[in-house]
Amino acid sequence: MPDGGFPVPQTASKMIRADRLTKRFGPLVAVQDLSFEVVPGEVLGFLGPNGAGKSTTLRILSGWWPASSGAASIAGHDLARDSLRARRQLGYLPESFMAAPELRVVEYLRFRARLKGLDRRTARTRLGAVAERLGLQERLRQPFGALSKGFRQRVGLADALLADPPALLLDEPFGGLDPLQRQDFRKLLRVLAAEGKAVLFSSHVLPEVEDVADRLIVLLHGRSAASGTLAELSAHLAREAPLRVRLAGGAEALEAALQEGGAAACRCALLSRRGQELWLRPEAEDAARRLFRWLAGRDAAVLEFGRAPVGLEEMFRHVIESGERAAAETVP
Repeated sequence: MPDGGFPVPQTASKMIRADRLTKRFGPLVAVQDLSFEVVPGEVLGFLGPNGAGKSTTLRILSGWWPASSGAASIAGHDLARDSLRARRQLGYLPESFMAAPELRVVEYLRFRARLKGLDRRTARTRLGAVAERLGLQERLRQPFGALSKGFRQRVGLADALLADPPALLLDEPFGGLDPLQRQDFRKLLRVLAAEGKAVLFSSHVLPEVEDVADRLIVLLHGRSAASGTLAELSAHLAREAPLRVRLAGGAEALEAALQEGGAAACRCALLSRRGQELWLRPEAEDAARRLFRWLAGRDAAVLEFGRAPVGLEEMFRHVIESGERAAAETVP
């Protein structure tokens, strides 16, 4: 049992759970029909552009905001019906963490430990443990207002870890950290997961998600645009990756022919010409075969023909662009 907390139900294998979660602010729908689960020992990353609904979802799960509809639970405790017990099982680091600037770090963490229900002895032990883990020992006597952004983030994470909760919600936790601090923070998240914690964090920085997350959800306009492990998403995208054709010459004439109707006949869309390379987006399963036959019929001097290499950045861009196109097509 986490120190000072309530017992975690034995059935709470799904430590963090959202079921058709929706949040409206008047006519604006910030989160819509979002469902996912995080189990102990897993790191789930929210990836998406600004305004995608990442912070809104984390605020709902933390108990800051109620959902407009749908359900959410932490360690088996429903956030609407049993909010206190649910919140006692989680640690939350908001995107813009702040504390009273005049408080010394140790004063702030002692105050937060009392709010979390830790007795004095447990609070002292936990405070020392998290300060050592996060490299805060030399900063405990400093006022919060004198800290750099990176050390403020560490104090926020120390707050989240004080009661040793089984679930962690971290909103843009790498913001303001220098490269070495980011590397240490990523290692820490993996250690926390190895200790059995369920970790949900958000980011719009691709390498952070790639290095840390077991699974990811790409959010766009409050919806899940894609989800799965990096391997699953990369394999899916590889089937839809752009076709890259490298030619010995005559790329301009072929580009013009494609624009005049060849692309439609091949069931693909011309994306760009990069030197003597043509990049096309397949719009049907047989697009590659059709394009190859079309090129053969024009006696094109093809040096290379195949799918473009796909990385996380290309995957992210593809998901976002596909989602934007789909959204535009639904606008009357």
